[in-house]
Amino acid sequence: MTNIETVAASLTADKPVLILDADEVLLRFVEHLEHFFSDEGFELRLTSFQLNGNIYHKDTDRIAKGSVVKDLIGAFFDQRVDSVPAVEGAANALQSLREQYQITILTNVPHHCRSRRERALHDMGFDYPVISNAGEKGPSVSLLQSSAGKPAVFVDDLPPQLASVASHAPHVHRVHFVADPRLARMIDKAPDAHVRIDDWLKLGQHLHERVMM
Repeated sequence: MTNIETVAASLTADKPVLILDADEVLLRFVEHLEHFFSDEGFELRLTSFQLNGNIYHKDTDRIAKGSVVKDLIGAFFDQRVDSVPAVEGAANALQSLREQYQITILTNVPHHCRSRRERALHDMGFDYPVISNAGEKGPSVSLLQSSAGKPAVFVDDLPPQLASVASHAPHVHRVHFVADPRLARMIDKAPDAHVRIDDWLKLGQHLHERVMM
């Protein structure tokens, strides 16, 4: 079986599944990526909620081409996928939720980096199954949701992923969460999210209340 099929087969119908993105939900991805860019001779200027168009060559002050950005991000995962620090409060909040939810991490990390990311997450206290995904997450969330009890919850920082889940698994409760405060200020609540929460203490409380409804 594939990675996601194995996780889906392990879910039971007695508890809902909580499906979490990793980057900017559990991990301080952009902050760590910014340091990597600097080490490689580039500067990330956070002027909008995206990477393309916001990365500059330090020596020429020119915007990096999309192909260069793609290669940089690939190199980042290869070199530093297991050194991205955790978002404050996330591990403790999830510990208090694990009796109520079957917690699963759905991350768009390259498949060959999945095991390294899982080990790193486990070392930080996120000892939950990690699924490597490519592209939109709606189909994966639909599969996981159909294997578990209701109500399922999905948490992600990217509006297109929340839209994908709204399309493929409309009954899933969708939370828009952006950990980096600089990015959070640049974007409103995603149209396809039910709620926007950027703090793990508040999100933990919300999820406790949600499962009791």
